[in-house]
Amino acid sequence: MYPLFLFPQETTPCNFTVLSRALGVILVLSSIYLLIEMLLSVPTSNKNIVQCTLRTFSNDYLPSFLNAVLLWMHDPAGRDAIILKQTLTVAKNLEAATEVICSRTPSQLQYLRQIYHTKFGIYLDHDIERNASGDHKKILLAYVSTPRHEGPEVNREMAENDAMVLYKAGEKKLGTDEKTFVQIFSQRSAAQLAAINHFYHGKYGHSLKKAIKNETSGNFAHALLTIVQCAESPAKYFAKVLRKAMKGLGTDDTKLLRVIVTRSEIDLHYIKAEYLKKYKKTLNDAVHSETSGHYRAFLLSLLGPKQ
Repeated sequence: MYPLFLFPQETTPCNFTVLSRALGVILVLSSIYLLIEMLLSVPTSNKNIVQCTLRTFSNDYLPSFLNAVLLWMHDPAGRDAIILKQTLTVAKNLEAATEVICSRTPSQLQYLRQIYHTKFGIYLDHDIERNASGDHKKILLAYVSTPRHEGPEVNREMAENDAMVLYKAGEKKLGTDEKTFVQIFSQRSAAQLAAINHFYHGKYGHSLKKAIKNETSGNFAHALLTIVQCAESPAKYFAKVLRKAMKGLGTDDTKLLRVIVTRSEIDLHYIKAEYLKKYKKTLNDAVHSETSGHYRAFLLSLLGPKQ
């Protein structure tokens, strides 16, 4: 989970006696569902007040649940900033950091970089530079800093040419020209990358995703795969991530929480639809069967009604 020191103190003082006592009564009485209902109705402008109050209970009451709530209390960019600080510098979970960075839009990344610096007093690019390496570092740095168009427009001639360039840089030659992959994947829009994938499949008989798996490995491959899959459908990508988090023995609670909380105000309803379509089971039912207690109640509240 995310240590409390990663949740920066807000400028608003934390002596909200009445609210603290009210939440204390709720916790003592174990009225967790009432608490969740109240939290989900808090206006964004007042979330910092509740953060301060919840922090006073964090050492003695429901630490995992409260960590989840404290993460959710931030706006989407704030959540991403906290996750990236944790995964880049504390847990050294570069796979998770890569997922966050490579699944965000250019405008989301631009705002995230500002928030990251405001919260932690260091630039995101510097933490990437210090904690990633090799081609993985190159793609992350290029992806967070390169402006890209966000519209649906596609240059078909360029997409067809890029497909050929990627083939020559990868599957056609002995070894891989990683620089070409970094350049195209960091400079092309999501719509353009989806078109490149379409032309690649048409020309060479399989997807760009398969080519990436054949030609690259490790976190570099994970970055490229995340970019190309989110270019086609972020909802499909995150449905797969959630399935992986809950499949087999045990549940990857950190991954489960990360996806549900960070996508809750973005595209969670689309992710739910894709999950049901692909796995013939509602995401609500899957989460219910893999979690328990207050943690389950909070996640199901974020998911909303079954489809």
